[in-house]
Amino acid sequence: MRTPLSGTADSARLWTQPFVLCFVANFLQGLAFNLFLHFPGFLHELGADDVEIGWIASLTAVAAILLRAPVGRVMNRQGRRPVILAGGVLNCLAVGLYLGIHSVGPLLYGVRILHGMAEAMLFSSLFTYAADHVPARNRTQGLALFGVSGMLPMSLAGVLGDWLLPRFGYAALFECAFGLSILSLLSSLPLSEGFRPRTHTPGAEGLGAALSQADLAPLWMLGAVFSVVLTAFFIFIKRFVDETGIGSVGLFFTAYTVAALTLRIFFGWLPDRVGAKRVLLPSLASLALGFAWMAGARNGHDLAVAGVLCGVGHGYAFPILFGLVVTRTPEANRGMAMAVFTALFDLGVLVGGPAFGWVIEARGFAAMFGVAGLLITIGTLVFFTWDARTGVRARGDPGP
Repeated sequence: MRTPLSGTADSARLWTQPFVLCFVANFLQGLAFNLFLHFPGFLHELGADDVEIGWIASLTAVAAILLRAPVGRVMNRQGRRPVILAGGVLNCLAVGLYLGIHSVGPLLYGVRILHGMAEAMLFSSLFTYAADHVPARNRTQGLALFGVSGMLPMSLAGVLGDWLLPRFGYAALFECAFGLSILSLLSSLPLSEGFRPRTHTPGAEGLGAALSQADLAPLWMLGAVFSVVLTAFFIFIKRFVDETGIGSVGLFFTAYTVAALTLRIFFGWLPDRVGAKRVLLPSLASLALGFAWMAGARNGHDLAVAGVLCGVGHGYAFPILFGLVVTRTPEANRGMAMAVFTALFDLGVLVGGPAFGWVIEARGFAAMFGVAGLLITIGTLVFFTWDARTGVRARGDPGP
């Protein structure tokens, strides 16, 4: 049986040493990763159009999706730390190789695949490690606060890239990302293993168990839709700004991040207090409204407002979905469930990148943002209808 360790989710304290170290490691690797919000501009300089940019972005997703199940099994059987360290080493290698890319071709494709593998390992393992060390009684708040380590780099990387690129070019951007990747790896070295696996129970663990669990299925669906629509700005905001001259990447993601962090830091307790699903519904509505606002954006002010609305939506929606997955999953299969949950965001890139690129080529950016808003609206309606039929209230989720 698993024995609780000091500082794990069985403890009442949140800001334990393992949690803080994991927070720092995730922040640094998130800053390195989010510098690639500017990567579509580099691809456009190499001659790629928006559809090709979407396909190139999807290469990381394919690699990450294929790796998720093995990563989940390793985390279930051997713990989180081996995956964190291996992912950190691979991430340093992949980011360093971007410095040798000067054209669209096999080297670029190979590096994108390596980068996707590294992100699959780090995203799954760091978030699972954090979930292991969050007190169960305020799980959503704890996961929301940990999510600050992933949200804040969006704004900082957007602004940093806006400053670096006009002065030093993309080589400096890649060098900065490489240095941050090394720092993230170094900061993860002191992490102690916080998980001791149970004896394997056939049928209760693994990918099949996670995918077939009835009360997780609505979460997988909504998580997939949520991840698809996020690609509308995570992949294409750079192209939108360059083509329209409206605002900047830094402006959008600063507004986005400030809104999300304000909710998580000052009001992160709300979902645990009033019910996760009661807060989830208006959060998703805010995200849909943000897409609608972006579709009609005419100036930097409009882009900032859209950023705030989308940030409010993401600020609550992600930790709520994350927390619901953790709550509904047997602890012995948490590693695999987290692998599936984080894989949804790679699936979003795989589907959303090419699809939204095609919409942009055919109808423009406004139509693309409009489609994203419609998708999240439909996904929300389906989720609340479907989830109401699974009987999750008996499992302790108050629901709306």
